[in-house]
Amino acid sequence: MAKRKADKLPERPVPPPADHYPGLHGKVVDWAAHRFEEGGLLFLRVHFTDHTELCWTIRTATVIAEADLCDWKSGDEKQLKVFTKGESDRE
Repeated sequence: MAKRKADKLPERPVPPPADHYPGLHGKVVDWAAHRFEEGGLLFLRVHFTDHTELCWTIRTATVIAEADLCDWKSGDEKQLKVFTKGESDRE
């Protein structure tokens, strides 16, 4: 009995994710670099052979997970009030 090759399904183009960067498809990367600057900024740069560049500026943020008022007089923690949950310092 002869072996048959499995029928291949035609390849479907994969749609780009919702957060893709239009205009970058097919560009050839020349180099990539990163740089830290004062104020906690990080720059990520991707330079293409057509002399265009994609640059991300990344900054850290402090996030308050929770702020609460507790009573420890009895030796056990008794939560009196929750002020905030998951608020960021960003405006």
